[in-house]
Amino acid sequence: MNLLKLSWKNLLSKPLNTTLSLLLFGLGVGLISMLFLLEDQIQKNFEKNLADVDLVIGSKGSPLQLILSSMYHIDAPTGNISLGEIRPFLNPKHPLIKSALTLSMGDSYKGYRIVGTTTDITDWYSLQLAQGEMFIHNYDVTLGASAARDLQLKVGDHFKSSHGLVDDDGLEHDETPDFIVVGILESSGTIVDQLILTTPQTYWHVHDHDHSAEAEETVSSDQGDDHPDHDDHSDYDDHEGHDHEGHDHTSHDHSDHDHASEQEDHHGHSHAEIPKPLIQEDDDGSITSLLLQFKGNNFQALNMGRSINENTEMQAATPAIEINRLFSMMSSAEYALRILAMVIIFVSGLSIFISLYSSLKDRNYELALMRVMGGGKSTLFSLIILEGIVLAILGYIIGIFLSHAGMYIIGKVMKEDYRYDFTGGYMLPNEWWLLLAAISLGFLASMLPAIQASKTDISETLSRG
Repeated sequence: MNLLKLSWKNLLSKPLNTTLSLLLFGLGVGLISMLFLLEDQIQKNFEKNLADVDLVIGSKGSPLQLILSSMYHIDAPTGNISLGEIRPFLNPKHPLIKSALTLSMGDSYKGYRIVGTTTDITDWYSLQLAQGEMFIHNYDVTLGASAARDLQLKVGDHFKSSHGLVDDDGLEHDETPDFIVVGILESSGTIVDQLILTTPQTYWHVHDHDHSAEAEETVSSDQGDDHPDHDDHSDYDDHEGHDHEGHDHTSHDHSDHDHASEQEDHHGHSHAEIPKPLIQEDDDGSITSLLLQFKGNNFQALNMGRSINENTEMQAATPAIEINRLFSMMSSAEYALRILAMVIIFVSGLSIFISLYSSLKDRNYELALMRVMGGGKSTLFSLIILEGIVLAILGYIIGIFLSHAGMYIIGKVMKEDYRYDFTGGYMLPNEWWLLLAAISLGFLASMLPAIQASKTDISETLSRG
């Protein structure tokens, strides 16, 4: 019988001690592994959604809340700001601003946020269409990949929005036209995967009007301004088989049309020339926030945020500063959990040591017989060391299983709350280093019992029987 089989038999002979050591070791390893997975995925999600944003402008409130709601969509917005306040920042000839992106939020569909913005967002997040087209007309929506998959929506489907950012059928905008899905984006790994995108004007039509006939006439007028290439449009632009007039969306079916092939005939220009639903000079509404990219990090650009905070009724927040502040707040809790995990692992190592050391008294006769049968001191030493390492490896396997299974469960809960994807389906490099650390701990815990076993006195032990 080789040493590995003999070590395994010895461990099975003490099932309670072995189980306790494995559980303690597994809990410690599992907690550290889960912290690694959480830290890695949170950091990746935050970094992927930075989109080179240098400054975020919104209403007064918490700067961290402004960043989380505008860039990560995991908090409620701080409020709205008027177009008149931010119009200077939209000037394409601004000496400091390279690009500006408006966001209007406040509605949702089954918990997924509807964001009024321009198709410039495709450049900010390097987005590509999987099917259909980008939103051009009011009440058109283009879905992120995850939103389309989870909501089971396809091009041509229509739905009613709900007021607020929670899933509540009682808050539906029953008086407004249906939103119509005109496109679905490819997965980008960014927050846009979780969003429903539409025009800024759609947001104003839903919120700034009283859902009346007068509101419909206003929408019709605005729609004509937004799309000068379309002559004599009705209220919500009868396009591609959509009977927006009278809010009757039951007669259209986007799936019967090939958007890519008919786009040029329908809109009068090729895909590369699609007009963007920009903020017009005569638009009068409000937005939730404005994302800015600077042309360079000169003194004036770096001082813009402070100037806005001191001289206007708006608030400016720098993403890098606020995210670092968030990580610093999280780091204390993470540090405490790591200390707890290290304590659990230390106790499990102590448990392995006590288990092996206490078993020597019962195994002295067995060890002496092994010496008589030709086993040397190194054989006994290796046997005990191997038992400690086997316990450590099994504990590591249990811990990794617990952490990844736990991450899968936590990911499901966090996705429901935050719409971010978390998974336990991959191994991190740190987890392989954790295996090396576990084996080292098993070796150290069994070192003293192994030395003691190698010093077994054959004659004295056998004489005692």
